[in-house]
Formats: sequence, structure tokens, C-alpha cells
Amino acid sequence: MNRRNFIRTGILGTIAATSPISFSAFGQATKQTGRSGSLNLRFRPYELQLRHAFNLARSQRTTTPGVQVEIEYDGLVGYGEASMPPYLGESVASVCEFLSKLDLSQFNDPFRIEDILEYLDNVAPNNRAAKASVDIALHDLVGKIMGQPWYKIWGLNPDKCPNTSFTISYDADPDEMRKKIEETAPYKVIKIKMGLDHDKEIVEALRKHTDVPICVDANQGWNDKNKALEMCHWLADRGCLFVEQPMDKKAIDDTAWLRERSPLPIIADEFLQRLPDIRRAAGAYDGINIKLMKSTGMHEAYQMATLARAMGMKVMLGCMTETSCAVSAAAQLAPMVDWADLDGNLLIANDIFDGMKIVDGKITLPDRPGIGVVPVSELS
Repeated sequence: MNRRNFIRTGILGTIAATSPISFSAFGQATKQTGRSGSLNLRFRPYELQLRHAFNLARSQRTTTPGVQVEIEYDGLVGYGEASMPPYLGESVASVCEFLSKLDLSQFNDPFRIEDILEYLDNVAPNNRAAKASVDIALHDLVGKIMGQPWYKIWGLNPDKCPNTSFTISYDADPDEMRKKIEETAPYKVIKIKMGLDHDKEIVEALRKHTDVPICVDANQGWNDKNKALEMCHWLADRGCLFVEQPMDKKAIDDTAWLRERSPLPIIADEFLQRLPDIRRAAGAYDGINIKLMKSTGMHEAYQMATLARAMGMKVMLGCMTETSCAVSAAAQLAPMVDWADLDGNLLIANDIFDGMKIVDGKITLPDRPGIGVVPVSELS
């Protein structure tokens, strides 16, 4: 008996499907009867409010659109989330439209994760964040049925979780910039958003307050490979660990040129989305940044980390601006990675979940089943 069948037999036994579901006008899947045995999908938009404006190489924003998802089965509820920064190409409307197409009542066993996710992929192409929301909720549900968190199900050691970086971006207002720098005090790694005209200025300002290691995300903002190389050398002298997506994702040859000469590892972000992209990235990048909203969720993210490790690549675990729901789901993989940037829940002012914590700068996983979150307030 393989591991998957053992788990299914030992935990659930034989489960019968008894209750079909249908979608309501409010974008929810609702039970047609009160009988148990079917998956009940609910979802609702929820806009995330950033504590500070995000000034990126190609945009500025103060909010992130999101959709909160629940899957209920036999009285247990799994929580999921879709977060859609603009570059993903998804929206609240597109996510809700995708979720409205789903009919999970055809699956009478929530442990059939591969079958369910294959079905999601075939409903419509792309829609990665929408698919991730269902994947996360499904993993949360299955973990709760098993009574175990996913890091234990995967056999991972929570003591191996890395420190997380904390992200700041440049602000022209000196007082606002000072506030951002002061907020980095509890963290042992600081991530700096670059690709603007003030890249060196923000590093120099930060170095007046702290000498903790930094990492840099240029968000495709460096257009000249020679300038990018000069910046890598400059950053290496100032305690930088790596540079994330320095150049346009289409500039593969220039990125490979930079990688060969850079004193710092070059990490793929926007270039890389899902599992098939890893082999393409290997020729131009030293490592990859895995995000659940790009990978379609935890299932494929785990596969991506495993493959990248097998290919000798560095692995970073990132997130969008998200509630503790999606961040805690990603954190289940934290013991597998070299670096983590799981601060998305810390950057928003309206989190509605309690989940993973940052203790003395380190990712700390709750010993709760599923993804380890509990709701602390209602959607507003």
C-alpha cells in the first residue's frame, strides 16, 4: 500500500458522496441538502490595506485585491486565499469567475488532492492565484482531518526554518522613510525594493541605523547589464546576500551574462511561475523564488522546491501582500529553503487570521493542524 492510500485508509476509511453543491448569486457554492460528504466552496472578495505605500520599479500601490476562500467538509473548514498584485494579471472579478465555474461535488474524497488540482488546471488556463486559493483551503482541510500540520505531514523539521526578511521600499518623504527603517528593527534580514532612481540612497540610509544583512529585489528595474553588475559589486560590499530579478524577465541572455560575473547569487522571481519554468531558469539564475500565488499553491510549490534542490539551485520562499492565511500556508515549506521573505501579513493593516509568527526574526510554525491558522475577525 502506498503512502497516499495508507493515509486515506487510516484516516478516512471509505467516504461516500451524498450532497451535491451549487453556486449562489453571491459567488458561493452552497449545499443543496444538509447531508455530509461533499465539498462546500465559499468565497468572498477582501481588499488588503497596506501599512505603507509600496513603491516598486514599475508601480506604486496602497492596497492589494484579494479573495478569501473556504472549503467545508463534514463540519470542518479549510481556509484559502487569493492575493492579486497587478503584475499577476488576475483580478477579483477573474478569480470569482474562475471559482464560480468549479464543481467540487464530483470528488467524494478530499484526500484526492492530485485529482482535484488536475481538475482545477483543466477548468481554465492561468488563473494561478485563483487555483492557489483552492489548493490552500484543500490542504488546510486535509491537514485538519488528519489532525496534523503540513510540515509534519511532509516530514519537515520546524527548527530548520530560516529567518524571514522584512521588506521596505524608498519613500521621498523623510519622515515616512524613517518610519519604514525603524520598523525593520526586530528583523535579522531586510529586503529592499529597488529599480528606482534612489537605489543606493536607501541602502546608505539603512546602513546608518543597522548592519544586518540585506537582500535586494529590483523587480526587473535594471535595464543595463553593466549597471546591474556594478550594483551587484556595490551591494556585495554592503552586506547583501543576493539580488532578486535584477533585469527584465525576457532578458535571459543578459541575466545569464550577469550571473556569470556577479559576486552575488541571482534569483528568479517574475521570470518563474510554475514547475516547468525551473529548468529554463537554471541556465540564467542561481536560484528561484517560489510563491504560492504563482505556483498555484502548496502542492506544486513543494514539487518546485524538491526539483530545484535536486538541480543544485538555491531556493527562496516568498509571498505577495497576504493575510496570515496564505503566508502561514507558504511557511509550511520554510524548513526546505535557503531564504524566506514571508512578511506579507506584516505589511497589511487588516489581517483576519492568526497563524505563523516571527520570533526574534525567525519563522515559527504553530503546532496546529492544516496550515495552522484560526480566524480572529470577520470579513469587513
